[in-house]
Amino acid sequence: MRPLLHSWIKCTLKWIIWQCGLKIIQLKSDNLTILETPVTEQAFLEQLHELNNKINAVKEQAFRETTACADVADVLDKLKAKAVAKIREFILQKVYSFRKPMTNYQIPQNALLKYRFFYQFLLGHERAVAKEVRDEYMETMSKIYLSYFKSYTSRLMKVQYEEVAEKDDLMGVEDTAKKDILVVFSGPSLRNRNTVFTLGNRGSVIGAAELEGPIIVPHSAQKSDVRVSGWALHSSSSKHMNAYVSDCYDSIAIFLCIHIVLRFKAIMAKRNVPAIDKYWDTLLEMLWPRFEHILELNIQSIQNTDPQKLGFLDTRPHYITRRYAEFSSAIVSINQTFPHDRTLTLLGQLQTEVENFVLRVAAEFSSRKEQLIFLINNYDMMLGVLMERAVEESKEVEGFQQLLNARTQEFIEELLAPGFGGMIAFVKEAEALAERGQMERLRGDEARVTQLVRGFAATWKSAVEALSQDVMRSFTNFKNGTTIIQGALTQLIQYYHRFHKVMALAPLKALPVRSELINIHHLMVEVKKHKPNF
Repeated sequence: MRPLLHSWIKCTLKWIIWQCGLKIIQLKSDNLTILETPVTEQAFLEQLHELNNKINAVKEQAFRETTACADVADVLDKLKAKAVAKIREFILQKVYSFRKPMTNYQIPQNALLKYRFFYQFLLGHERAVAKEVRDEYMETMSKIYLSYFKSYTSRLMKVQYEEVAEKDDLMGVEDTAKKDILVVFSGPSLRNRNTVFTLGNRGSVIGAAELEGPIIVPHSAQKSDVRVSGWALHSSSSKHMNAYVSDCYDSIAIFLCIHIVLRFKAIMAKRNVPAIDKYWDTLLEMLWPRFEHILELNIQSIQNTDPQKLGFLDTRPHYITRRYAEFSSAIVSINQTFPHDRTLTLLGQLQTEVENFVLRVAAEFSSRKEQLIFLINNYDMMLGVLMERAVEESKEVEGFQQLLNARTQEFIEELLAPGFGGMIAFVKEAEALAERGQMERLRGDEARVTQLVRGFAATWKSAVEALSQDVMRSFTNFKNGTTIIQGALTQLIQYYHRFHKVMALAPLKALPVRSELINIHHLMVEVKKHKPNF
């Protein structure tokens, strides 16, 4: 009777367990694997998965409050506690091994990936232990990364150029032989140094190739004697950005750093990585005010520049306007991808101060002709540099183009005055009288008209030759000089054509000297022979 009762009880218990959805739970010798097997064995991982499934199954059925479920849950809790203890000890030992000096932490770090389920198990069943493990890992790796980046940054600074922009390296500061920031620096340590106000090859750092390219390796750079600027160091490490920015006076370098950040931010957004958005924003909050401050210092330096203290002046492009042209073209070209209104406003203020400065310097020349030559040379130089990088529709290009055209037209009038001033004045006077119907007032000017007609015929070729030579001596840009000569010759033909029209009006049309006028078409053919070809 007793064996039958024992058999019935056993069957009933199995049926109850099955009814609870726990028929997969069989506390047999396999469960001892959790207790005896090292965590690195595959068998431990397999039994951990099985234990995880059983615990989850018990939790699902726990609301029924069956005795069988409660009995099984007690056993599973003990197994879980043992598994958690073994996993915790294993992971913490691995993490602590990272702290040994000269350890290549990447190898054990990658090895931990094979045991990622261990952390998932802790997170699901023992969150306090999971947090402990996570905190230890983060603290350890933070210290390791901090140590590595401190060492990397200190070595990186050794490949930075020895001379960097200082507080006196402003656009309006007088050029000196001791420190000329617009010419190639002498000395082996500075032979590749970019100037403060030029972009040079620095712009390549925000290109796709270098933006996502390999970082700078300090010992390799030192071995090959490569020197870099602050903007390049930032692209490799931004840990000490605050210290660098607070003492930096290179506005192009700061602006490049800003656009490196903006591009990295765009890359992270494209890859759906928002975790470091706050980091990028912090950097921008640090960089933008410094860039604006340096730009305002440059604007103030030009505003305070006294032309009388600049020493000897000539009509060639001034080094301050060259600095401005290089700087403005650099900022405009960089700013095209991520336009910034405040930057455009400051550039507008800078342009205004430069235009005023050019006018102040021009006023130092005694003759209007020299003033115009200086203005044209500077406007032409600035326009040429800007057009190399900026789009033709930019505000800067359009503004200087208008100034150049106006001063060029005025200079052409000055250029024609020595050889043809008498004829030009007579044409303007006669046209004004004809418009008012007072041509009779010229009836007594036969001698004057005769002298103008014969004088032009006798001297125009030599006057044009002298004009051409004068222009080519005055302007540093041969192309611009050629344009001015062609404009002057065109203007001369137009004035002579108007002279013909005036001579055809009464009472001048009756003068015998009218037959001595040069045929306008013949004059055009002859003038073309004097146009320079480059």
